[in-house]
Amino acid sequence: MSKTKESPKQTSFWQGLLSGGISGALAICVTYPTEYLKTQMQLYEEMSKRGMFRCAQDTVRKWGLLGFYRGLDTLLYFSIPKVGVRFAVNEFCKNNIFTDGSKTAIFCSGFVSGIFEALLVVTPMETLKVKLIHDRFQEVPRFKNFFHGVYTIHKESGFGGMYKGALATVARQSSNAGIRFLVYDETKSLIERHFSFLPKVMILYLSGAMAGAVNVFANGPIDVIKTNMQGLSAHKYKNSFDCGYQIWKAEGLRGLYKGTVPRLTRLIMDVGLTFTFYEYVNQGINYLFTKSD
Repeated sequence: MSKTKESPKQTSFWQGLLSGGISGALAICVTYPTEYLKTQMQLYEEMSKRGMFRCAQDTVRKWGLLGFYRGLDTLLYFSIPKVGVRFAVNEFCKNNIFTDGSKTAIFCSGFVSGIFEALLVVTPMETLKVKLIHDRFQEVPRFKNFFHGVYTIHKESGFGGMYKGALATVARQSSNAGIRFLVYDETKSLIERHFSFLPKVMILYLSGAMAGAVNVFANGPIDVIKTNMQGLSAHKYKNSFDCGYQIWKAEGLRGLYKGTVPRLTRLIMDVGLTFTFYEYVNQGINYLFTKSD
C-alpha cells in the first residue's frame, strides 16, 4: 500500500517570528550599503542627479568603507523584530484567517503583516535611520550614535517624534508585504514548474529577487515621501500628501522615483536573501524541534 503524502507542516507564529528575525539580521548586514546610498539620494536632489556610483565614491573618499554603515546599528536593532513580525503575522494570517491558499489570501496575509510591522517596528526604525543618515551631512552633526539619537529625538519631539511619516510608512509596508509574498509565491511556483533543474537555493533567491524588483516600481513614490517625511527637513511639509505634492511640483515624476537604482539593487539582494535565509532557517528549526520530540 502506498503511503499517503503528508501535507506540509504549518509554521507557527512563534517559529515564524524566530526564523524571520534571524533571516532579517543576516540580510541587512549584507545589503545595508545600498540602503545608505538610497537614503542619501532621496534626501538630496543633487546627489540623486549625480547617481549611485558617484555617491558611493564620495562616501569612500570622505569616510572610507565604514561610511556605508552609518546607521546600521539602528536597522540591525530593528530588523530582527521587523522581519520576525512580518513572517510571524503572515504565517498566523495564512493559518487562521486567509486559509484558502488563493492569490487574494496570499496578498491579504502579506498586507496585514505589513501593517503590523509598520506600526510596531518600522516607523520608529525608519525615523531613526533617516535622521542619522541625514544628520551625517550637516556641517555640525548632532547625533553621536544610535542611543544619543533616540534620546535627542525623544527629548525634542516626545514619543510622537518617532512616528513621523507613519501614514506613508504603513502604506509602503502593507503594499510591500502584500506584493512581496504574492510575487514570491507565484514566481517560485513558475520556476519550479518550468526550471525544476535549478538548485533549490537559486529558485528561492530568484523568486525573492523578483518580488523585491516588483516592489521598487510598484511603490517607489511612497518610499520617497516616507523618507522625506522622516528627514531633518520634515517640518517643511504639512503631511504626507503635501510632501508628495511639493516633490512633484519641484521635480516632477522623476523626483518621486529618486533613489530607484540603489533601492532596486538593495531589494533584489535583500528580499532574495531574506526569503532564502527564511526557508533554510525555518527548515533547520523544524529539524531541531522534530529531533527533540
